[in-house]
Amino acid sequence: MRRQAKALLVLVLLMTVVVAACKGKAKPPVARPMPPPMVDPAAGGPNNPPPPPRPINEPVIVPPMPAEDPIGSKSLDDINRDSPLRPLFFELDSSEVSAAGQQILQANVAVLKKYPNMQITIEGHCDERGTPEYNLALGERRALAAKSYLVSLGIPADKVRIVSYGKEFPFDAGHEDAAWSKNRRAHFVITAK
Repeated sequence: MRRQAKALLVLVLLMTVVVAACKGKAKPPVARPMPPPMVDPAAGGPNNPPPPPRPINEPVIVPPMPAEDPIGSKSLDDINRDSPLRPLFFELDSSEVSAAGQQILQANVAVLKKYPNMQITIEGHCDERGTPEYNLALGERRALAAKSYLVSLGIPADKVRIVSYGKEFPFDAGHEDAAWSKNRRAHFVITAK
């Protein structure tokens, strides 16, 4: 009988554990509906629309009078005498555009974009040293380097012509380094506006 009592006790304990385990698997809670939000009567409600917004008094901005176009009223000779395009200078025996030269060309591009009908000729120049053939070829490479940079920044290639004068038209007739450095250049001439 003791065996039966033990078996019955084990069975009751087992049933208690099973019932307790089943009760632990309760259904997840269901969200209750939220009460409607509190409505401020001054802000309006479902029956009261909100008040219309108040107009803002903004000052009327009058654009400034357009400045006269300094290029439009001048002749090409006058424009080129006080040219808005700056020359590009080169090192001895070089047609490489330096970092300072890139800044000059970027400023020239800004002018050319401001006046999209403008056409230019880039003259390649050299100092008096070297043979005429060498200087003509170097002047052409300098003018072409300037043109290529302008085109890379968005200037249409058909708006830019190049020519090389070698050492034939120096800006400074001196025979020393200071004069020679002024003569190693790509000079910009406006040919149409």
